[in-house]
Amino acid sequence: MKLIVGLGNPGEQYDNTRHNIGFHTLDELLKQYESVEKSKWQEDKLAHSLYKKIKGKHEEFVIAKPQTFMNNSGMGVSSLLGKLKIEPKDLIVVYDELDLPLGKIRIRFGGASGGHRGVQSIIETIKTDEFLRIRMGIGIDHHNEKEHRDKTQIADFVLSHFTAQEKSKVRHMVKEVHKSLELIFQHGIDLYFSKFHKAETSS
Repeated sequence: MKLIVGLGNPGEQYDNTRHNIGFHTLDELLKQYESVEKSKWQEDKLAHSLYKKIKGKHEEFVIAKPQTFMNNSGMGVSSLLGKLKIEPKDLIVVYDELDLPLGKIRIRFGGASGGHRGVQSIIETIKTDEFLRIRMGIGIDHHNEKEHRDKTQIADFVLSHFTAQEKSKVRHMVKEVHKSLELIFQHGIDLYFSKFHKAETSS
């Protein structure tokens, strides 16, 4: 069984912001597997998360949204891994990437957090970086542009909402993530990387 975690911040004020694209992607994934009446998240207060077990075409998996705010995401992830008896190698984390333009996706296994505090919290809490990451671009067009922004500008940007013109790219990117997950479920991570994976996907 795999645990798929989307990163974001709890609270209606953060809904559909760039920083919450991980939450949004899992909300849309849940709608694919459950009817509208059943597509409700279950709350686990001890694990500080909303979660849902899903029976997919190829395997059963769990999707989850930590409710601890982004910087403490590791608390919920660690609790869920322990509760569900899932190894970190079967953890998949979906989150926003400031360095990627909107519409681009990068998938990799292991490595440093790249400055993402939610991912850093997970690494520190579960004491390993050996898990799969799906990074979703949220709109920076130049790789080094964030170096020229101060912290306030960056915070305002990642907490901003997508414009009407950007939403079609968001929908396409979410669909691409869902396709990648389906291939991973069907073939396993190793075969996915050797046969299906591209270094990056763009709309």
